Amino acid sequence: MKVLVSDNISPKGVEILKKAGLHVDVKTGLPPEELKAIIGEYSGLIIRSATKVTADVIEAATSLKVIGRAGSGLDNVDRAAATKKGIVVMNTPGGNTITTAEHTIAMMFSLARLIPQACSSMKQGKWEKKKFMGVELFNKTLGIVGMGNIGGQVAKKALGLEMNVIAYDPFLNEEKAKSLGVERVSLEELFKRADFITVHTPLTPETKNVINAQTIKTMKDGVRIINCARGGIVNEQDLRDAIASGKVAGAALDVLEKEPPVDYSLCQMEGIICTPHLGAATKEAQENVAIAVAEQVADYLTTGTIRNAVNFPSIPQEQVPLLSPYLKLAESLGGFACQVFEYRDIKELTIEYRGKAAELNTAPVTIALLKGFLNPILEETVNYVNAPFIAKERGIEVKETKSADAGDYHSMLCLNVKGEKEGYICGTLFSRKDPRIIRVDGFPVEVIPGGTMLFMTNKDKPGLIGAIGTFMGKQKINIGRMHFGRESEGGMAISVVSIDTPLDGGQLEELKKLPNILSVKQVTI
Repeated sequence: MKVLVSDNISPKGVEILKKAGLHVDVKTGLPPEELKAIIGEYSGLIIRSATKVTADVIEAATSLKVIGRAGSGLDNVDRAAATKKGIVVMNTPGGNTITTAEHTIAMMFSLARLIPQACSSMKQGKWEKKKFMGVELFNKTLGIVGMGNIGGQVAKKALGLEMNVIAYDPFLNEEKAKSLGVERVSLEELFKRADFITVHTPLTPETKNVINAQTIKTMKDGVRIINCARGGIVNEQDLRDAIASGKVAGAALDVLEKEPPVDYSLCQMEGIICTPHLGAATKEAQENVAIAVAEQVADYLTTGTIRNAVNFPSIPQEQVPLLSPYLKLAESLGGFACQVFEYRDIKELTIEYRGKAAELNTAPVTIALLKGFLNPILEETVNYVNAPFIAKERGIEVKETKSADAGDYHSMLCLNVKGEKEGYICGTLFSRKDPRIIRVDGFPVEVIPGGTMLFMTNKDKPGLIGAIGTFMGKQKINIGRMHFGRESEGGMAISVVSIDTPLDGGQLEELKKLPNILSVKQVTI
């Protein structure tokens, strides 16, 4: 079998592939059309961030069995197209943890002491000692947005510098926060209190532009912002304006919305420190991820062993036809629940298997549900292998119950979430293969999960459906499906509307103002 390495990786990774008996071609910098022309020859493809594995490339990949990413981010891979074609997509979460955390701390030091600017001044033959007055990190408050592996390492290092560390993460409960030595706060409180703010989340609809003109207004005057995660989490134009006004004293950016940038004017501002996406750029990290991805791809192609797959659980081949519909249902239930309910301090997830579902090999189904639940927030770091570990790491207890009784249905999966608030959601399979959500808390519904959906709580009053339809028509957004559920006539109700085009922030706010609508959440499955 042949493996194509289309981005630069450590030679140690290539050597591992060859030792496994695989034929390896290293062809980096391929134009998209050339990649598409040759990909049909290969069973494996190993990439980093440069290669774009689009739906067109995957369509041409007639022999491809596995795509391996040397690193964690997978925004350059069309995972839906790969999954549809049965191609396993793997990454190497954790390989860049230490080096990215160290880069974050280095950026924070540089920001506090203006080291790059002072060095540039010296290289120009200047001695501007008074110009570069810095601030101490000692006793300052560091706000960490996202307490995954990297955020946790940053916290550990910051505590060693005797900083006060506060953190926001939807899945961080009080016990876990105490064990890490950090104070768990809301995102609003973090923005209000922090002297330094660093973000360590994937880029998702929830995190895009989370630092913007509105949130910056709530921050301390003279706050300093660090982004070594993903471009787009910080709104670059709003940051530019805040630096110019003096509201933000400085920012350190390792990532940008467009890389490489077309316009370097943001990086050239006096208060900005920029590096060209160097978070994972250490010899040790690059060797680690190259070795890891090579071993994973070699194991899969030679023995069928799946590790760190983001789109496929490890289950026996003979069970795939039976379990696949339940895996899809479980992941949809988890993703829907995470985005619809506002959870804090999650302590327990209980997955109920009812009817024929209770007779399944439930372990991979539970993992699929966990992946779906954690994915909207963590995305690039959660997969079918590490989902249980991530839940445990965040202090979330996962339980299973089984019952032969599924009421009027052949089988049911239900998820009960316990935290500061509780949520309950159930699903089933129509025709034993098509997922449906049939209950959200006390509301019976019949929702086809998929694509972009608007979940609304509302009063059961005449004219609501027409108002929603009229609003969407004015926005030129097509409605695919509409689902409704109510507790009683004229009482509280929910509406789930599938739309072809996501609403932007302004459109969502306008929709919330319609009569009898109480809340709106945009959900992506």
